[in-house]
Amino acid sequence: MLAVDFDEPGGPEVLRLIETSVPKINEDEVLIKVRSAGVNRPDVIQRQGNYPAPHGHSKILGLEVSGIIEKVGDKVKNFLVGDKVGALVNGGGYAEFCKANENSVFHIPKNISFDEAACIPECFFTAWSNIIMRGELKKKQKILIHGGTSGIGIASIQIAKLFDSYIFTTVGNNQKVSFCKKIGVNKTINYNETDFFEEIKNSEISSVDLILDFIGGDYINKNINLLNNDGKLVNIGFQKGAKTEINFMKVMLKRLTITGSTLRIRNNSFKGKILNDLVKFVFPEIEKGKIKIFIDSVYNLEDVVIAHKRIDEGKHIGKIVLNI
Repeated sequence: MLAVDFDEPGGPEVLRLIETSVPKINEDEVLIKVRSAGVNRPDVIQRQGNYPAPHGHSKILGLEVSGIIEKVGDKVKNFLVGDKVGALVNGGGYAEFCKANENSVFHIPKNISFDEAACIPECFFTAWSNIIMRGELKKKQKILIHGGTSGIGIASIQIAKLFDSYIFTTVGNNQKVSFCKKIGVNKTINYNETDFFEEIKNSEISSVDLILDFIGGDYINKNINLLNNDGKLVNIGFQKGAKTEINFMKVMLKRLTITGSTLRIRNNSFKGKILNDLVKFVFPEIEKGKIKIFIDSVYNLEDVVIAHKRIDEGKHIGKIVLNI
């Protein structure tokens, strides 16, 4: 089968097509003939040599796919050959065939394409597990979501809207500001024009209950200072660095929770719990069109270098997809 590989870490230009063997499935796995694969920031970090695949899993890039089931393991109960599915995977998505554990596989919701289905797993699993399961977002709470036009940002915004949240977000240009307004964000801040901390602190709603952040660095203390008593800061990335100095007196006095998580290394049972919630609460909203999948651009597998240049630029709004 065709797949994407690289010999040495580096920029998009290190990616190349190779011929490799079709993965063999275990008894609780399915083999998917991939139609579409999502491109995500962790793929970039892995390409750069800073996020290796978990032990025992494919080193091929790609954490989310959609396609048609080619083969099922002996203990798989809920899927048949020929089913149209999406899946969250630990690697191997940039390929003609990919295997997935049954707990992370779902039947594609009605009324969406393979391209759209491939945009669901990484972003919606991550958003739900962090703002709902870990952040414990409640009805009508106030939330700050950094990176509002990323895949995770857009998914998080739409999930927060289901909870009637007041939503702040940060983005890097005015085109992205306009997009966020269209999808229902209450206040969007262009961080290249103004400091998000000052903008929120001086607004009518000057603090928040929950913050989802994958920026880190100097954002961390600003986030802490924006949280209400008993507020929660959930970190899922550190684009500006993982180290900073924190005054824990503020954390103590406001009874804050500072936490973080990664999804890729979690076990299949945990991912199955997330998927159960998504099927129950999110997929019906996707089928009704209330939650939308926003795609920035679609590339063929042989154009993976161009796709990675696009995500590296940071100008995309929504998801980048590879057609296999």
